[in-house]
Amino acid sequence: MRNGALSSKRQNYRARLGRSAVGAAAYRSGGILRSAAYRAGEELCDETGEITHDYTRKGGVVHSEIILPENAPPEYADRQILWNAVEAREIRKDARLAREIEVALQTEFTLRENVELLREYITENFVDKGAVADFSIHDKAILAP
Repeated sequence: MRNGALSSKRQNYRARLGRSAVGAAAYRSGGILRSAAYRAGEELCDETGEITHDYTRKGGVVHSEIILPENAPPEYADRQILWNAVEAREIRKDARLAREIEVALQTEFTLRENVELLREYITENFVDKGAVADFSIHDKAILAP
């Protein structure tokens, strides 16, 4: 990886404590599934099918994907299955459900180059250590309709 190509800040998501980023209120009221839907600009349903979090009209999400470690179940490549499994697994009210890493990408790079750089960073720092990575790239210049 190119040294100094990315800068980042970290944040933990704990069950029912609602750590804030862009979707602070969404996270507190709907849990990690709602937060994942917001960041990916997708529609996700809880496993009961009763609650749907729809952020498809949010705009600004230019790339979104999940990278799995070798030992992860392949069905976790589906964001809805992944985050429902995370919520079902953690029952402690102070459990850390996810860790958010906000990364500043290079404006000199194309989207494709930034995606490749980010994949390399995520794989080396998280996936190779056994973590599942769900990431999205947002373009602040693109506004919601």
